[in-house]
Amino acid sequence: MRFSYNLLPEQPLDELLDTIELLDRLGFWACYAADETYHKDMWSLVAAAAARTSRLRLGPEVSGIILKDPTLVAQQAATLDELTNGRAELVVSTGNFALLEQYLVPPEQRKRPIQRLREAHEILTRVLADGRIDYEGEFYSYSGLFTAARPRQSPFPIKLGGMRGPRSFELAGEISDGLHTALAYSREALDFTADAFCRGAERAGRDWTTLDLADNMLGAIAEDGDAAREAARVVAAFYLSSMSPELLLRNGVEPEAVAPAIAAFNAGDVQRALELTPQAVGDALSVAGTAQDWIDKLEHDLIPAGFGHLLVTFADPFLVESWSGLTVDGLPSLDDQIRLFHDEVMSAF
Repeated sequence: MRFSYNLLPEQPLDELLDTIELLDRLGFWACYAADETYHKDMWSLVAAAAARTSRLRLGPEVSGIILKDPTLVAQQAATLDELTNGRAELVVSTGNFALLEQYLVPPEQRKRPIQRLREAHEILTRVLADGRIDYEGEFYSYSGLFTAARPRQSPFPIKLGGMRGPRSFELAGEISDGLHTALAYSREALDFTADAFCRGAERAGRDWTTLDLADNMLGAIAEDGDAAREAARVVAAFYLSSMSPELLLRNGVEPEAVAPAIAAFNAGDVQRALELTPQAVGDALSVAGTAQDWIDKLEHDLIPAGFGHLLVTFADPFLVESWSGLTVDGLPSLDDQIRLFHDEVMSAF
């Protein structure tokens, strides 16, 4: 079982670098970070972390190939791989559709996302392998394009991100080195994802057990389980508007039940939205509580579904306060949550 951390890089940079160094010391597999305008630039952050780490793998979770051309993503990944002496990771998807809306990306540029992702994967593979590309596709075209950025890893691992599925999950099983999904908490949601991933791999004649099937779970961990659950509820509420009705249903949440909270968020009334997000919804869309609560969740749902890699994102005091203005008594700092997770959860596996 692999354990990694997925950062939402918003804290002061010196604190983020200390956290990444802690993950390296504790033996986490990787530290991924959100590659979105909402946060601090993760590529600069992990480049700075390269010299302060020796084992930890580093990379985006995820880079979007609509806002950013895949050749530019390949350049960044190759440069990071040289900086880390072969410890770079790359997870790509079409991107956060709420972000695409805010960039006023025309609807026609968001059509046929699976075919676009297939093309982008081919381009990334070729540029990372050869450093140059001539290509004429439906979405991307290049003539004589080259880069001096060369990765240390050969072949360079490229994984796909997906949330709603099932076609993105199947595509990942078919062509990539793995699937990283997010916001899948229930056994139904986990099974749905894993089954689609396996179908894609089997159709392509690939052994899915050799690929990286990972889930990113938002949550919190504390000796005070109620404090952890409250913090997770607050942060999970902010993800409601990014979840499709199908994904909500697979996690046991009726879309109609959270529609008022989503409407309040969209209107900018954060406090009202949080008031309209009950603890039961927070529990369904996060993993939070004591170490034993985490162990039970992994043993009963994640591992039996076939996942061999868990990414965690903790609702720490900084995120809770900066996003909501609230303070949760008894909630440990980010680094303390990471230590507790390492000492009591990772050690159990």
